[in-house]
Amino acid sequence: MNVVIKADPKAVTEFACEMVRERLAHDRYRVLGLPTGGTPVLLYQALIASYQRGEVDFAEVITFNLDEYLGLEPTHPQSYRRFMEENLFSHVNIRPENIHFLSGLPDDIDEHCADYERKIVEAGGINLQILGLGRDGHIGFNEPTSSLRSRTRDKTLTKATIEDNRRYFAREEDVPRWALTMGVGTIMDAHEILLLATGRNKADAMKAMVEGPMTAMCPGSVLQVHPRVTVVCDEAAAAKLDHDAYYRWMEENDYRMQGFLDEQRRRVESN
Repeated sequence: MNVVIKADPKAVTEFACEMVRERLAHDRYRVLGLPTGGTPVLLYQALIASYQRGEVDFAEVITFNLDEYLGLEPTHPQSYRRFMEENLFSHVNIRPENIHFLSGLPDDIDEHCADYERKIVEAGGINLQILGLGRDGHIGFNEPTSSLRSRTRDKTLTKATIEDNRRYFAREEDVPRWALTMGVGTIMDAHEILLLATGRNKADAMKAMVEGPMTAMCPGSVLQVHPRVTVVCDEAAAAKLDHDAYYRWMEENDYRMQGFLDEQRRRVESN
Protein backbone atom coordinates (compact mmCIF):
# COMPACT_ATOMS: atom_id res chain seq x y z
CA MET A 1 0.00 0.00 0.00
CA ASN A 2 1.44 3.32 -1.11
CA VAL A 3 0.35 6.09 1.28
CA VAL A 4 0.70 9.64 -0.05
CA ILE A 5 0.12 12.52 2.38
CA LYS A 6 -0.69 15.93 0.94
CA ALA A 7 -1.23 19.27 2.64
CA ASP A 8 -4.94 19.73 1.98
CA PRO A 9 -7.89 18.51 -0.16
CA LYS A 10 -6.76 20.65 -3.10
CA ALA A 11 -3.36 18.96 -3.17
CA VAL A 12 -5.01 15.54 -2.80
CA THR A 13 -7.21 16.35 -5.78
CA GLU A 14 -4.29 17.50 -7.93
CA PHE A 15 -2.36 14.30 -7.23
CA ALA A 16 -5.37 12.08 -7.89
CA CYS A 17 -6.33 13.91 -11.08
CA GLU A 18 -2.80 13.56 -12.46
CA MET A 19 -2.82 9.85 -11.64
CA VAL A 20 -6.17 9.29 -13.41
CA ARG A 21 -5.04 11.32 -16.43
CA GLU A 22 -1.82 9.33 -16.66
CA ARG A 23 -3.66 6.00 -16.47
CA LEU A 24 -6.23 7.00 -19.11
CA ALA A 25 -3.41 7.95 -21.48
CA HIS A 26 -2.67 4.20 -21.81
CA ASP A 27 -5.03 2.00 -23.81
CA ARG A 28 -4.93 -0.76 -21.19
CA TYR A 29 -6.56 1.63 -18.69
CA ARG A 30 -10.02 2.34 -19.99
CA VAL A 31 -12.38 0.75 -17.44
CA LEU A 32 -12.92 2.88 -14.34
CA GLY A 33 -14.75 2.06 -11.12
CA LEU A 34 -16.23 5.30 -9.77
CA PRO A 35 -17.45 6.41 -6.33
CA THR A 36 -19.92 9.06 -5.23
CA GLY A 37 -20.05 11.16 -2.07
CA GLY A 38 -18.37 14.33 -0.91
CA THR A 39 -14.71 13.36 -1.37
CA PRO A 40 -14.74 12.60 -5.14
CA VAL A 41 -16.50 15.85 -6.12
CA LEU A 42 -13.26 17.84 -6.27
CA LEU A 43 -11.65 15.10 -8.35
CA TYR A 44 -14.52 15.15 -10.84
CA GLN A 45 -14.29 18.94 -11.08
CA ALA A 46 -10.57 18.66 -11.81
CA LEU A 47 -11.15 15.98 -14.46
CA ILE A 48 -13.80 18.14 -16.14
CA ALA A 49 -11.34 21.05 -16.24
CA SER A 50 -8.68 18.72 -17.70
CA TYR A 51 -11.13 17.54 -20.35
CA GLN A 52 -11.96 21.14 -21.29
CA ARG A 53 -8.23 21.83 -21.70
CA GLY A 54 -7.89 18.79 -23.96
CA GLU A 55 -5.74 16.86 -21.48
CA VAL A 56 -8.00 13.82 -21.09
CA ASP A 57 -10.45 12.03 -23.38
CA PHE A 58 -13.41 9.97 -22.15
CA ALA A 59 -14.60 8.75 -25.57
CA GLU A 60 -13.38 5.19 -24.99
CA VAL A 61 -13.76 5.11 -21.21
CA ILE A 62 -16.11 2.55 -19.66
CA THR A 63 -17.39 3.16 -16.13
CA PHE A 64 -18.96 1.08 -13.38
CA ASN A 65 -20.24 2.92 -10.35
CA LEU A 66 -19.74 1.43 -6.91
CA ASP A 67 -23.23 1.66 -5.49
CA GLU A 68 -26.76 3.02 -5.53
CA TYR A 69 -29.51 3.58 -2.99
CA LEU A 70 -32.33 1.06 -3.08
CA GLY A 71 -35.72 2.67 -3.67
CA LEU A 72 -34.56 5.71 -5.63
CA GLU A 73 -35.27 6.08 -9.34
CA PRO A 74 -32.38 7.32 -11.54
CA THR A 75 -33.86 10.83 -11.82
CA HIS A 76 -34.29 11.27 -8.06
CA PRO A 77 -32.27 14.34 -6.92
CA GLN A 78 -30.29 12.21 -4.43
CA SER A 79 -29.75 9.12 -6.56
CA TYR A 80 -26.13 8.37 -7.33
CA ARG A 81 -27.02 8.12 -11.02
CA ARG A 82 -28.18 11.74 -10.90
CA PHE A 83 -25.08 12.68 -8.88
CA MET A 84 -22.76 11.31 -11.54
CA GLU A 85 -24.64 13.03 -14.37
CA GLU A 86 -24.43 16.39 -12.62
CA ASN A 87 -20.87 16.08 -11.36
CA LEU A 88 -19.10 14.35 -14.27
CA PHE A 89 -20.88 12.58 -17.12
CA SER A 90 -22.80 15.53 -18.58
CA HIS A 91 -19.59 17.58 -18.76
CA VAL A 92 -17.32 15.17 -20.67
CA ASN A 93 -17.48 13.14 -23.88
CA ILE A 94 -18.25 9.76 -22.34
CA ARG A 95 -20.63 7.60 -24.37
CA PRO A 96 -23.94 6.81 -22.62
CA GLU A 97 -23.67 3.14 -23.56
CA ASN A 98 -20.34 2.95 -21.70
CA ILE A 99 -21.86 4.06 -18.38
CA HIS A 100 -22.90 1.24 -16.06
CA PHE A 101 -24.97 1.67 -12.92
CA LEU A 102 -26.70 -0.45 -10.34
CA SER A 103 -30.45 0.20 -10.36
CA GLY A 104 -32.23 1.48 -7.28
CA LEU A 105 -35.39 -0.25 -8.50
CA PRO A 106 -34.37 -3.72 -9.74
CA ASP A 107 -36.98 -6.32 -10.55
CA ASP A 108 -34.83 -9.08 -9.04
CA ILE A 109 -31.98 -7.95 -6.76
CA ASP A 110 -29.94 -11.15 -6.94
CA GLU A 111 -30.15 -11.43 -10.73
CA HIS A 112 -29.46 -7.71 -11.19
CA CYS A 113 -26.32 -7.91 -9.03
CA ALA A 114 -25.13 -11.07 -10.79
CA ASP A 115 -25.64 -9.34 -14.15
CA TYR A 116 -23.57 -6.38 -12.96
CA GLU A 117 -20.73 -8.74 -12.11
CA ARG A 118 -21.01 -10.33 -15.56
CA LYS A 119 -20.83 -6.95 -17.27
CA ILE A 120 -17.64 -6.07 -15.39
CA VAL A 121 -16.06 -9.32 -16.55
CA GLU A 122 -17.25 -8.76 -20.14
CA ALA A 123 -15.59 -5.32 -20.10
CA GLY A 124 -12.29 -6.97 -19.20
CA GLY A 125 -12.38 -6.09 -15.50
CA ILE A 126 -11.89 -2.75 -13.79
CA ASN A 127 -8.49 -1.24 -14.54
CA LEU A 128 -8.60 1.55 -11.95
CA GLN A 129 -11.05 1.52 -9.06
CA ILE A 130 -11.41 4.87 -7.32
CA LEU A 131 -12.66 4.78 -3.73
CA GLY A 132 -13.63 7.02 -0.87
CA LEU A 133 -13.46 5.91 2.76
CA GLY A 134 -16.31 5.97 5.24
CA ARG A 135 -15.58 7.19 8.75
CA ASP A 136 -16.23 3.64 9.99
CA GLY A 137 -13.83 2.21 7.40
CA HIS A 138 -16.39 1.16 4.81
CA ILE A 139 -15.61 1.13 1.08
CA GLY A 140 -18.54 1.33 -1.30
CA PHE A 141 -21.46 0.49 0.95
CA ASN A 142 -19.62 -2.47 2.46
CA GLU A 143 -20.34 -1.65 6.08
CA PRO A 144 -18.41 -3.12 9.05
CA THR A 145 -18.87 -6.92 9.31
CA SER A 146 -19.12 -7.21 5.50
CA SER A 147 -17.49 -10.35 4.15
CA LEU A 148 -14.07 -9.57 2.72
CA ARG A 149 -14.89 -11.91 -0.19
CA SER A 150 -18.36 -10.48 -0.87
CA ARG A 151 -19.68 -9.79 -4.34
CA THR A 152 -22.16 -7.17 -5.60
CA ARG A 153 -25.27 -7.36 -3.41
CA ASP A 154 -27.76 -5.47 -1.25
CA LYS A 155 -26.67 -4.03 2.11
CA THR A 156 -28.44 -2.57 5.12
CA LEU A 157 -26.75 0.72 6.01
CA THR A 158 -25.50 1.44 9.52
CA LYS A 159 -26.94 4.22 11.64
CA ALA A 160 -23.63 6.10 11.27
CA THR A 161 -23.84 5.99 7.47
CA ILE A 162 -27.46 7.07 7.52
CA GLU A 163 -26.53 9.99 9.79
CA ASP A 164 -23.70 10.97 7.43
CA ASN A 165 -26.12 10.94 4.49
CA ARG A 166 -28.81 12.87 6.35
CA ARG A 167 -27.46 16.23 5.14
CA TYR A 168 -28.40 15.39 1.55
CA PHE A 169 -32.11 14.83 2.29
CA ALA A 170 -34.89 17.17 3.35
CA ARG A 171 -36.16 14.86 6.09
CA GLU A 172 -34.51 12.15 8.17
CA GLU A 173 -37.18 9.63 7.17
CA ASP A 174 -36.26 10.17 3.51
CA VAL A 175 -32.72 8.84 3.95
CA PRO A 176 -32.48 5.33 2.37
CA ARG A 177 -31.78 2.44 4.73
CA TRP A 178 -30.61 0.04 2.02
CA ALA A 179 -28.31 0.12 -0.99
CA LEU A 180 -26.81 -2.05 -3.68
CA THR A 181 -23.01 -2.11 -3.71
CA MET A 182 -20.05 -3.78 -5.34
CA GLY A 183 -18.73 -6.31 -2.87
CA VAL A 184 -15.34 -6.18 -1.20
CA GLY A 185 -14.22 -9.09 -3.37
CA THR A 186 -15.46 -7.27 -6.48
CA ILE A 187 -13.43 -4.20 -5.53
CA MET A 188 -10.36 -6.32 -4.85
CA ASP A 189 -10.54 -7.76 -8.38
CA ALA A 190 -9.60 -4.35 -9.81
CA HIS A 191 -6.13 -4.16 -11.34
CA GLU A 192 -5.30 -0.99 -9.43
CA ILE A 193 -7.00 1.01 -6.67
CA LEU A 194 -6.87 4.71 -5.81
CA LEU A 195 -8.43 5.69 -2.47
CA LEU A 196 -9.01 9.31 -1.42
CA ALA A 197 -9.51 10.46 2.18
CA THR A 198 -9.71 14.01 3.50
CA GLY A 199 -10.71 15.61 6.77
CA ARG A 200 -10.15 14.96 10.46
CA ASN A 201 -13.31 12.83 10.65
CA LYS A 202 -11.52 10.21 8.51
CA ALA A 203 -8.45 9.98 10.76
CA ASP A 204 -9.64 6.98 12.81
CA ALA A 205 -10.71 5.10 9.69
CA MET A 206 -7.36 5.85 8.01
CA LYS A 207 -5.49 4.56 11.03
CA ALA A 208 -7.53 1.35 11.10
CA MET A 209 -7.33 0.82 7.34
CA VAL A 210 -3.61 1.42 6.90
CA GLU A 211 -2.05 0.35 10.21
CA GLY A 212 -4.64 -1.81 11.93
CA PRO A 213 -5.27 -5.54 11.50
CA MET A 214 -7.14 -6.76 8.44
CA THR A 215 -10.67 -7.26 9.71
CA ALA A 216 -14.28 -7.18 8.52
CA MET A 217 -14.90 -4.53 11.19
CA CYS A 218 -12.90 -2.17 8.93
CA PRO A 219 -13.61 -3.39 5.39
CA GLY A 220 -11.08 -0.96 3.91
CA SER A 221 -8.29 -2.79 5.74
CA VAL A 222 -8.49 -5.58 3.14
CA LEU A 223 -6.70 -3.20 0.77
CA GLN A 224 -3.51 -4.02 2.69
CA VAL A 225 -3.24 -7.24 0.68
CA HIS A 226 -4.00 -5.76 -2.75
CA PRO A 227 -0.81 -5.51 -4.87
CA ARG A 228 -1.48 -2.05 -6.34
CA VAL A 229 -3.13 0.44 -3.97
CA THR A 230 -2.43 4.15 -3.67
CA VAL A 231 -4.00 5.94 -0.70
CA VAL A 232 -3.96 9.75 -1.02
CA CYS A 233 -4.97 11.72 2.06
CA ASP A 234 -4.55 15.19 3.51
CA GLU A 235 -2.78 16.10 6.74
CA ALA A 236 -6.04 16.04 8.69
CA ALA A 237 -6.93 12.50 7.63
CA ALA A 238 -3.35 11.37 8.34
CA ALA A 239 -3.31 12.90 11.83
CA LYS A 240 -3.46 9.57 13.71
CA LEU A 241 -1.05 7.54 11.59
CA ASP A 242 1.92 6.27 13.60
CA HIS A 243 4.24 5.86 10.63
CA ASP A 244 3.50 9.05 8.70
CA ALA A 245 7.19 9.98 8.62
CA TYR A 246 7.97 6.72 6.82
CA TYR A 247 5.18 7.26 4.28
CA ARG A 248 6.61 10.70 3.48
CA TRP A 249 10.11 9.21 3.22
CA MET A 250 8.83 6.51 0.86
CA GLU A 251 7.15 9.03 -1.43
CA GLU A 252 10.29 11.16 -1.61
CA ASN A 253 12.50 8.17 -2.37
CA ASP A 254 10.10 6.65 -4.90
CA TYR A 255 10.75 9.72 -7.06
CA ARG A 256 14.47 9.38 -6.47
CA MET A 257 14.34 5.67 -7.37
CA GLN A 258 12.63 6.48 -10.66
CA GLY A 259 15.37 8.97 -11.46
CA PHE A 260 17.98 6.36 -10.54
CA LEU A 261 16.36 3.77 -12.83
CA ASP A 262 16.10 6.26 -15.69
CA GLU A 263 19.79 7.04 -15.34
CA GLN A 264 20.68 3.33 -15.37
CA ARG A 265 18.67 2.83 -18.58
CA ARG A 266 20.43 5.75 -20.23
CA ARG A 267 23.80 4.26 -19.33
CA VAL A 268 22.85 0.86 -20.74
CA GLU A 269 21.54 2.43 -23.96
CA SER A 270 24.71 4.50 -24.43
CA ASN A 271 27.02 1.48 -24.14
